[in-house]
Amino acid sequence: MNASRHLGPGSYRVRRSSFGTRASMICGLYIPIAKIVNYADCDGSSVKVGVIGTGSMGKNHVRVLSEMEELAGVCDSSKEIGETVAARFKTAYFSNIDELIDSGVEAVSIVTPTADHYENARKAIEARVHTLLEKPATGSVDKLKELSHLAEKKGVVLAVGLIERHNPVVEFAASSLRSGSFGSLISVHARRVSSFPSRIRDVGVIMDLGVHDIDVIRYLVNSPATRVYAVSGKTKHPEFEDHANIVIEFENGVTGVIEVNWLTPMKVRMMSMTCIDRFVELDYVTQSVQVSYSELQEMDPEDLFHLGVEFHGKRITLKREEPLKRELADFIEAIDSGSGPLVTGFDAAKTLEIAHGSMISAAENRVVEL
Repeated sequence: MNASRHLGPGSYRVRRSSFGTRASMICGLYIPIAKIVNYADCDGSSVKVGVIGTGSMGKNHVRVLSEMEELAGVCDSSKEIGETVAARFKTAYFSNIDELIDSGVEAVSIVTPTADHYENARKAIEARVHTLLEKPATGSVDKLKELSHLAEKKGVVLAVGLIERHNPVVEFAASSLRSGSFGSLISVHARRVSSFPSRIRDVGVIMDLGVHDIDVIRYLVNSPATRVYAVSGKTKHPEFEDHANIVIEFENGVTGVIEVNWLTPMKVRMMSMTCIDRFVELDYVTQSVQVSYSELQEMDPEDLFHLGVEFHGKRITLKREEPLKRELADFIEAIDSGSGPLVTGFDAAKTLEIAHGSMISAAENRVVEL
């Protein structure tokens, strides 16, 4: 591995933001607008990245890395599938992670079933190979923390693929909240529902879908979670929960509410934020934002039926960008620049802790202290 990309313990620098100081007047407030940053440029250098696991999500990692000209090979336990993917993207095929590491890759993206994440990541990190772990990273909070400490010791990047953190609407919302453009955040409500994905074999809907919104809400609230309560059920899938409702309380008084299921015929990926000055709705799919507020007008004391309320709203459509490409570019940038990735292993462990607390809460019908 290129010695210049080996990071010593504690050598992370502040991550470059894709938001500049440019702002736009929206609904009476100045709101920061995202500027376009070519993440894939990564200072003009190239990182050799191998992909471990070529299932449905793994193929997307292969596709994007190939487009970015960073792909160095694929690894899959199925020779037939692995060789087919390798041939399609004109790259090398490796039958196991040891062969892939021995080939000289600088980084790996691990997109295998969750049960295999820990062992694959441990091998890569021990070999001083930068590692991106697809969500939920590992099945255990302790194992994820162990990997994070190991990555620090070995001086390599460990990033976790919580992809919605890289969605432009989330970055827009986070920047606007930090600047105070919406006023103080009061509560967040997320809805992530769709039909059952055939790719899922080893986790329920909380670990498949819920972790995304747990992570985004944590990121937006920017305060430690204190308690979680959840209810869930197994309507069509006897092995794992296929629907759940989760309530998270945070130290700063904000409440997060999440609805997830595999039972809805259409795909919905929405989040709303109630703030002191604005009500904000985010659509992950269209990458658009609706900002609304109202003003009370002078009231007629003899006509209380007609309240003098004037509503204002504006729909903002951001430049569409593929979150996975932003995620992988962020990983490569972290390797090249020495800055920490947007989602570190330690950060993801906090999300995983809430997800596990949700499942315990639902199983035992009680509030779980975090």
